[in-house]
Amino acid sequence: MATTNLNVRIDADLKKQSEEIFNELGLNMSTALTVFLRQTVRSRGIPFEMRLNIPNEETLAAIQDVNMGRNMSRQFHSVKELMEDLDADD
Repeated sequence: MATTNLNVRIDADLKKQSEEIFNELGLNMSTALTVFLRQTVRSRGIPFEMRLNIPNEETLAAIQDVNMGRNMSRQFHSVKELMEDLDADD
């Protein structure tokens, strides 16, 4: 397969931020752009979103609660015990 060079002028900060994300995804800039271009051709349009999974505020708060042992229910040693607790009239 013959290759060619592609020169693109972009904002330096945009390039830096993109490279950081691509690196976290295990990609370099060239590979990320090749993936994008191949998918563009296959889908005949802008193909997909590829992003890091960053939890929202509610999820972050729940993770923090678990890590700090806050707002936790009591422990159950069997499904039967859990079900009895759920069925109990409080």
